[in-house]
Amino acid sequence: MASLAKAPKNRAVRDAVHRHEHLSKQGLLERAFSFAFRGLVYAQIWEDPEVDLEALAISPDCHVVTIASGGCNVLSYLTANPAAITAVDLNTAHIALGKLKLAAARHLPDHAAFHRFFGEANRPDNIDAYRKYVAPHLDETSRRYWEGRGLIGKRRISGFSKGFYKRGLLGGFIGAAHLVAKLYGIDPRIILQAKTIEEQREIFETKLAPVFDKKFVRWLTDQPASLFGLGIPPAQYVALAGDDPEGISAVLKQRLEKLACDFALADNYFAWQAFGRGYGEGPAASLPPYLKPANYQAVVDRVDRVEVRHANMCDYLESMPDGSLDRYILLDAQDWMTDEVLTRLWTGITRTARPGARVLFRTAAAPTLLPGRVPDAILDRWEYRAEESLDYTRRDRSAIYGGVHLYVFQG
Repeated sequence: MASLAKAPKNRAVRDAVHRHEHLSKQGLLERAFSFAFRGLVYAQIWEDPEVDLEALAISPDCHVVTIASGGCNVLSYLTANPAAITAVDLNTAHIALGKLKLAAARHLPDHAAFHRFFGEANRPDNIDAYRKYVAPHLDETSRRYWEGRGLIGKRRISGFSKGFYKRGLLGGFIGAAHLVAKLYGIDPRIILQAKTIEEQREIFETKLAPVFDKKFVRWLTDQPASLFGLGIPPAQYVALAGDDPEGISAVLKQRLEKLACDFALADNYFAWQAFGRGYGEGPAASLPPYLKPANYQAVVDRVDRVEVRHANMCDYLESMPDGSLDRYILLDAQDWMTDEVLTRLWTGITRTARPGARVLFRTAAAPTLLPGRVPDAILDRWEYRAEESLDYTRRDRSAIYGGVHLYVFQG
């Protein structure tokens, strides 16, 4: 991504994050975050698509609107057979990744090549496949991104030959977390040796949990900038830290415990990404829906229903006719927003929603953040599914969010 200072099209990233004066402590943190956000943040999206698909109840007539992020869930939603998906994002690296996945789904010769590219993402064969099958069909901007050079001077597409899921801000954060654990003599990959959930818990409690009690780790996690790698801006850090009187270290420990202990490893590719930095190998690999062999043909047949736009969600909604959209996925973006922006967003959602439309989003803290911040005249037209939301939160395998929230439009 070009420098934020030189790229007016990325001003929306700064507008979403910057809330305080430039030279204030919080203002400096906000500007540091927006600088870090200039490149790839998520090589893989960290919201559970299986929970999403259940909550959204997508039908064949649905027009789905979502924030693109790493693009995994966009393709996974195709398994529900929607009429159309529009994916918007402010981050040009995420847009380039989404368009790469669409082109790969259209033009790679078979599931083996598709899985090798995005499921393994660490094979030299992927670069040959990119040149032969994918690059000729990419738009100029996306091709320029992938064939351009990153900070270390290597072409970005080379990441798919050496471990793409180690790239990006999140990949760097996970790598740093592994390094810190190893400084205390713990290799996080040890948990992948567990055969049962009981063994997972024993390893977590005896090996991983004690690391969070180390003085250096507690100091490190008390620095808001330490969580930039999770894509957490300063405002969201405050919400996350407020979840536990013992501070952010206790919150992170609790979230990691859920990731490590609440779901069988064979069924949780988020745990494999966190502890193994990939999806695993062979038939036992844990995969998102879009990479599973059984879903491959459906994804390929429906990929032309997806449109990826470099746009602000609010701007996109304001360009759409009344009553034209059915499903909205906001990820955790609202945690960044001021009351004014939240009201603008929900004004656009409410105006464009068809009867029965659904909105799904996540929050760093547990409660829904809308009451008292979005006018009652708007929220009164929506039903908050509180019990269902608690159940989705419990079952979200990514484990990093305090709340998963579902709202249904009443008209």
